[in-house]
Amino acid sequence: MSNLSSNNLISSPKILLVKLSSLGDVLHNLPILWDLRARLPGAQIDWVVEEGYVHLLEPLLSRDGFKGIDHIIPFGLRRWKKNLLKPSTWQQFFAFKKQLQSTQYNYIIETQGLLKSALVCALANKSSDAVIAGLANATQFSGYEPIAKSFYNQCVQVPIDCHAVDRSRRVMCSALDWPLLERTNTPLFYPESFTDALPEKKIEGIKSPYVLCFHSTARAAKRWSNQHWITLGKALSTRGYQVVLPWGNSSEKVVSEEIAKQIPGSFVPPAFSIGDAFSVIADAALTVGVDTGLTHLAAVLGKPTVEIYCDSPLWKTEGYWAKNIYNVGDIGSPPSTSEVVGAALSLLP
Repeated sequence: MSNLSSNNLISSPKILLVKLSSLGDVLHNLPILWDLRARLPGAQIDWVVEEGYVHLLEPLLSRDGFKGIDHIIPFGLRRWKKNLLKPSTWQQFFAFKKQLQSTQYNYIIETQGLLKSALVCALANKSSDAVIAGLANATQFSGYEPIAKSFYNQCVQVPIDCHAVDRSRRVMCSALDWPLLERTNTPLFYPESFTDALPEKKIEGIKSPYVLCFHSTARAAKRWSNQHWITLGKALSTRGYQVVLPWGNSSEKVVSEEIAKQIPGSFVPPAFSIGDAFSVIADAALTVGVDTGLTHLAAVLGKPTVEIYCDSPLWKTEGYWAKNIYNVGDIGSPPSTSEVVGAALSLLP
């Protein structure tokens, strides 16, 4: 462990968090911001994130007496890769590099374990004794690139079946030489002042009370069958709830429409942004969804949520921090309709 000899640096270090994507991964990294602030209130804490997920971090910017993230540093890699020959791409990259290097960091905490995130660590401006901490090994069913280890000076071994929140906490605690934070230290995500004040999002066609059903996910094997969604939707509809079926692309919209045809009073909304999703989720009576980012957003906002696991392990991302989150199914063992319907009805008023 590097020794930061200055008392000022010990109490007020400059810390860079590197978690670039995706939606659920960024959300499950949020607790370490609160963990750091609780113990180092005077620290400068910056975060590098893919530009598409900046909205997830904006509510945590330091303002009006709230101490959160000092600076969000957007990273446009996904867009830049598509436009490598354009001069504007390189102008934007060098602007990113300038912002990244405008602060000399004492600690860099990289919890993704990929080459792209490790390269951000390499580009960052670091003090001579800076700690650059990252994953020493993969966890099951998670992306990991061993070459990333060569960019750290502290490689942190984690259990192969480690929950995403616990994994980030292990890297952070190792970097700061702190005792490991257990689950008795309930992870925090967004301030209550933010979640309580979320504005009502008026999307024409959505009628309260409604239940959000996030049936889509990037990997088809993680989906719950359409017939199961129809059975669930009918159970909710007969109890006076409008079933709302969001989508993210044209093929997902087709599936939403197919399911909606079989559920009386259901609704397929227009596409909405991640920013809009906060309010749409907050106003819902319940969110039911497969293992995907927007389902996890409902869980971290503390809203009644049923998380459905079909082809990913429950231990990896289950919402364990609140009693109004039900986690059903597991890898290779999708939940029955009766199990999901029972969980949903138990959470509804």
